[in-house]
Amino acid sequence: MRSLRGESNRLLRHFADPRWQLNISAALILEYEEVLRRQAMAGAFPLTVVEILVDRFCAVGRENAIFFRWRPFLADSDDEFVLELAVRCQCDYLITFNQRHFAPSATFGIRVVTPREFLTIMKV
Repeated sequence: MRSLRGESNRLLRHFADPRWQLNISAALILEYEEVLRRQAMAGAFPLTVVEILVDRFCAVGRENAIFFRWRPFLADSDDEFVLELAVRCQCDYLITFNQRHFAPSATFGIRVVTPREFLTIMKV
């Protein structure tokens, strides 16, 4: 959301693409909402955009409940719920700019990629 020209924004425009599935959990939606609200309050975009995006994530994403935890597994404990969701969903990819913190995801066969790398893989 910081740049209309960035790869993350481009990825957001394709998150309803039937070739891949957006997986969500209550914890992930709450995290997205918190981060987006902070950015909106800092003047990055109107608060109404936060509601629209969160609603869209919920409408398009496949909701998953997480029933297990292996904490601590990652260096940053605030990232654990994201890995737990990816494992629960048997994801092939975890899309993030924070590749260093999520490197242990490979233990579960999950490839950690940036938005640009994912878009290239998907040929979008």
